[in-house]
Amino acid sequence: MDRPTSAFALPDTLAAKADPGLIAGDEQHFAAIAETLQQQIAELSERLDAERRAPGGSGEEALNRDLEIHRLSARLRTLRRFGLDLCLGRIVFADDPEPVYIGRLGLTDRAGRRLLLDWRSPAAEPFFGATHADPTGLVSRRRYRWTRGRVTDYWDEVFTPDGLEGHAALDDQSAFIATLGSNRSARMRDVLGTIQADQDAIIRAGSSGALVVDGGPGTGKTVVALHRTAYLLYADPRLGHNRGGVLFVGPHEPYLAYVSDVLPSLGEEGVRTCTLRDLVPEGATAGAETDPEVARLKASADLVGAIEAAVRFYEEPPRTGMTVETDAGDIRLTADDWAEAFEVPDPGTPHNLARAQVWDELLTICEDRYDGEEDDHLRTSLSQNRELLAVFNRAWPLLEATDVVGDLWSVPAYLRKCAPWLSPEEVRRLQRDDARAWTLSDLPLLDAARQRLGDPEVARRTRRQQAVVAGERERMSSVIDELIAADDSELLLMTSLRHGDLQDALVDQGAVPTADPDVLAGPFAHVVVDEAQELTDAEWQMLLLRCPSGSFTVVGDRAQARHGFAESWQERLERVGLDRVTLATLTINYRTPAEVMAEAEPVIRAALPDANVPTSIRSSGVPVTHGSGGELREILGNWLAEHDEGIACVIGDPSFEPTPRVRSLTPSLAKGLEFDLVVLIEPDTFGDGIAGAVDRYVAMTRATQRLVVLTG
Repeated sequence: MDRPTSAFALPDTLAAKADPGLIAGDEQHFAAIAETLQQQIAELSERLDAERRAPGGSGEEALNRDLEIHRLSARLRTLRRFGLDLCLGRIVFADDPEPVYIGRLGLTDRAGRRLLLDWRSPAAEPFFGATHADPTGLVSRRRYRWTRGRVTDYWDEVFTPDGLEGHAALDDQSAFIATLGSNRSARMRDVLGTIQADQDAIIRAGSSGALVVDGGPGTGKTVVALHRTAYLLYADPRLGHNRGGVLFVGPHEPYLAYVSDVLPSLGEEGVRTCTLRDLVPEGATAGAETDPEVARLKASADLVGAIEAAVRFYEEPPRTGMTVETDAGDIRLTADDWAEAFEVPDPGTPHNLARAQVWDELLTICEDRYDGEEDDHLRTSLSQNRELLAVFNRAWPLLEATDVVGDLWSVPAYLRKCAPWLSPEEVRRLQRDDARAWTLSDLPLLDAARQRLGDPEVARRTRRQQAVVAGERERMSSVIDELIAADDSELLLMTSLRHGDLQDALVDQGAVPTADPDVLAGPFAHVVVDEAQELTDAEWQMLLLRCPSGSFTVVGDRAQARHGFAESWQERLERVGLDRVTLATLTINYRTPAEVMAEAEPVIRAALPDANVPTSIRSSGVPVTHGSGGELREILGNWLAEHDEGIACVIGDPSFEPTPRVRSLTPSLAKGLEFDLVVLIEPDTFGDGIAGAVDRYVAMTRATQRLVVLTG
């Protein structure tokens, strides 16, 4: 289909903005962008097809081919997805009258002319960071609103008297404010073009250490976290996908679904996103910890540390020697021999992987102790010795994380040995009838155990792999013997097949069993964690294990911590193991109308007088409505009839059946989300104390247009 003759589709009410004197330059530039996009899409498609048809190769060659296919595919998807609306806006500098157009990614035509400057580049920073107090050298800035690939509105901001000429809209907040009250959808809307200066400064901050983004509801913390992720992947070579990459951790699945479109829209499709539940297999079915005291005990990093002692318990060498009987003669193994073998693994080697190293060393010691005639089959015989295997399996068994943690909750003596600081009452409290009835509080311990142990299946697979390779070697040896026997050439060329390297090359690696890696195990170069105020010390250990560099973006609001947050961010993070902490605070509420915040603020201040309550910058003109529970259906029916677009949410009524445009959530699952209409059902039943106040505050501040509170 032919492209519209104009990139602009301004409504009649904005006829003044359609003046050719205002938009002719843009029209010409957009035409050049359209032509270049068409060319690049065709060229990228051809290159991608060629790469896919090319031989796969092996090793580094295959890896590089896969990376190139991934890179080409990602850029092609972005170009096809956006078209002209890759362009966010334009800026004009005081020392250069030629506008600079800012895009979601950089775009250059065949002649080398820069058509779009990537929003993450340093030169694009003034587009987001310029203010009237500090225009950063700009004369003017224009932002576009795109609808189905055409400009339906635009706004100009002028920073100097010279910039007044040729501009139609001079409200410096109009572009941003106009988007705040727009209808929400099931996915977070695109806000890249209206990132504010305070947010942009945080997005572009360096990645060394932990940067805390602290802010109340509606301050754009999640927006900052997502765009900062895309920025760091562009600007910091240490964070590239093939150099560790970024892990983005959200609070729950509805949140991940809500933000799932943001990073791909920014051209970043390789970021791993998950919740804490996703980090361990047991998280999928884990329930809540119903005993507050048990939850408190398991939240401690000390109890996570007890996993080390729990595993070391199974790494104790036998204290007495033994005689190993073989067909070739007896071999004496002393307690010192056992101790020597157990010291072989390097520190930090997972238990189940270290087991193979200890076993190999033990067999080598046995061979060294053997003083009989040379026996090519001695090692094989030793490896199959049932008595030796039995003693070794007791001293260094293959372990499952679920067995280790389950034993802590079912064998009091084991828990006392591993966590001697616990009182007898605390040990008793932690025991339970069903040791494997996993709760959310168990996940950090299961994760620590899995990290410390390594996957036992990997060890089993390694043994199978060794058996396959040994079988392949034996098969190839027989084949080589036959080839040599049949070789009647003068130079006996077939004897060269005896060379070890050639024999290795002949082994069929396709017969070796392999496994898919755990893509969430890390290590990652950077971790972003949203709603971080809810994390316990134990849960922080799950993330620290995955980011040894300590490079974090920590997003949260102390006033939204359901279990309280008496410390500062610095104190909390230093206590869990992050020693380079920088704090950035957001104080402006861009989302929640002033009418809603006027009722929400007293709710949280009653429980937390020093809560960081942000200042709303807009008013919806719609007061908060109070009513009775029986009005719910009528309220929703009227709202749906009046609004063709938008999303509503009922919070606090588990019996309410959701529809495509009306969600039904608990206060906890609503955290991090936003809705045009929020209906609270019996908020006083959300609970007492800090947890109840936080749940009410969070639920109320999800509203972007209207809040209704129903009681009775």
